[in-house]
Amino acid sequence: MTLKIGLVGTGWFSKMHAGLLSKMDGVKVQAICGSSKEKAELMAMDFNGINGYGRLNEMLEEEKLDAVYICVPPFAHGEIEHELIERGIPFLVEKPLGVDLQTPTSILNEIKKKSLITSVGYHFRYSQSVQHLKEEIENHTIGLISGYWMGGMPKVSWWRNQETSGGQFIEQTTHIVDLLRYIAGEVDEVYAAFGNRVMKEKFDNVTVHDIGCVTMKLKNGVVAQISNSCILPEGVSQVNMTYFTDKGMVTWQPDQVTISASTSKMQKTFRSGNPYLLESEAFLHAVRTGDTSRILSDYHDAFRTQMVTSRALESALSGLPVKINVN
Repeated sequence: MTLKIGLVGTGWFSKMHAGLLSKMDGVKVQAICGSSKEKAELMAMDFNGINGYGRLNEMLEEEKLDAVYICVPPFAHGEIEHELIERGIPFLVEKPLGVDLQTPTSILNEIKKKSLITSVGYHFRYSQSVQHLKEEIENHTIGLISGYWMGGMPKVSWWRNQETSGGQFIEQTTHIVDLLRYIAGEVDEVYAAFGNRVMKEKFDNVTVHDIGCVTMKLKNGVVAQISNSCILPEGVSQVNMTYFTDKGMVTWQPDQVTISASTSKMQKTFRSGNPYLLESEAFLHAVRTGDTSRILSDYHDAFRTQMVTSRALESALSGLPVKINVN
């Protein structure tokens, strides 16, 4: 059985997924839908036999698709997901789920009614480094966690606008929040402080915060702190997490895990395995068989991460701690 896949979006993520899918056995990238037909057809030129569309309904009417990949900016979510849910078409959607909680909540409610197969692009969960970290941490009692997503500001106008991106904590740092939940457990309360220090002076129409720090209490008693910034110059970045435990420190980076104990230090580097590919293999296995056990983040689980990041923004704006209430 060859799975026919459609993609919504013509940006980097869509092209990356299309490239991986086109090399997989038993998978055919059938169609692409862009914000315009011209954009979709331009991308389709890189993949033989792919049709380009400017309207989602037209693509879904013309093509018999087994699944769809949604790779659009945060503000564009909503109608796409609802249309796929109505038609019963499984989808993989890139993070974040939206700019706030309103749209993801309505989508989740509809998914529950249909029991639809979904996957969300928290690809770090599928990486060898995170799986190794998860196994190692099971033998530790975590006390404190410190995480960072530090870099520069993406060069797209929608990212600089709070209304269209949701801000850095929702759009980028969501990966670190998701790993916090995946490794250490659910968040009970957040207290955040965000600021605008640099980027509003460098670029026009910047409404997102460019620095932030969020303190979290987990339901199991662990305390975590996650910081982010988009003020750093090009080529300077920091993406990592350190877990302070009864046995020492465990530090995760995307391709490395370092364990520092009282008498030893062990560092393991991971160079093989594409987490985006593993993510797709898990999703498409579920589409073929109905077995969702290999999907590490479905829409319901990802909604919990969206809840934390959205409540952090709420806390930063109010100056008060905010409880996390999610079923």
